[in-house]
Amino acid sequence: MPGRDARMGMGYDERAFLFACRGESLPGIIACPAGAPEPETTATAKMRIGVLIVVGGPQYRVGSHRQFVLLARRLAGAGVPCMRFDYRGMGDATGAPRTFDALEEDIHAALDAFFTEAPTLTGVLLWGLCDGASAAALYAGTDPRVDGLLLLNPWVRTETSAARVRLRHYYLGRLCSRAFWGKLARGGVEPGRSLRDLWRAIRRARGGGGGQSGKSPAAPSAGDESLPERMRVALQAVSIPWWVILSGRDHVAREFEQFAASPAWAELFPARAPYRLPEADHTFSRAAWRDEIEEKTLACVQTVANIMKMLESG
Repeated sequence: MPGRDARMGMGYDERAFLFACRGESLPGIIACPAGAPEPETTATAKMRIGVLIVVGGPQYRVGSHRQFVLLARRLAGAGVPCMRFDYRGMGDATGAPRTFDALEEDIHAALDAFFTEAPTLTGVLLWGLCDGASAAALYAGTDPRVDGLLLLNPWVRTETSAARVRLRHYYLGRLCSRAFWGKLARGGVEPGRSLRDLWRAIRRARGGGGGQSGKSPAAPSAGDESLPERMRVALQAVSIPWWVILSGRDHVAREFEQFAASPAWAELFPARAPYRLPEADHTFSRAAWRDEIEEKTLACVQTVANIMKMLESG
């Protein structure tokens, strides 16, 4: 389906297709610059970096507020092929539901399909939000076709980290809120229940358990204390450029910041401090925030392409 992004002079072509993963059928949608070379011309095509959007759960290829649709079309209108897809058990894909740390085969199959459908590709930047970002980070080092990573509000939740963020950003905020004290005075708050919840949060923040924190429906148990370490090791092992974007009004981002500030993570960030949108929520629901994400994505793609050209030229 042909289209045109109003912000760019270049049009785009968008098409849907199905591809296989372990006997299941997965839908993919690719947006390419209008008039992209056909397979027979790939020998003379210039280097091209594409973007594969790795969806987090519970979510599918459209994205919250149609973010993934708009991003793909914006990138294609700027000359960058982009593919989005449903992994097994999500959206219109067949198969049993999967957790984000079990998407290796799905991402690999999506990359196979992307390179087939866009034959001028020479490499791909993986783009992910929340546990889609975590899935991309865990996968990147296993596939030489991945030349870059862009991670938005990566999911690194544990029982302890969630409780610490809740204590700092929720309970402290309530205690400083005049509305809360007014509600308490009017009998609109159950002191006993509130104190029990606070005590459970304190125990979790100290690593003492006390029940599960909130978790992503597509993620492993929130008590998986190994997840931040697995993410750190995965990012430390890759030799490709990667970036992190964090929302200012998001607990998932705050949890990531906790780990990023720790000594174990510190060596990863001297040259790549996270890019922050101070007022943005978790899914970048406003048009201005989505526009900023799109521009940042284009800049990252250009950086990856420049690095690849330098390596090619020796």
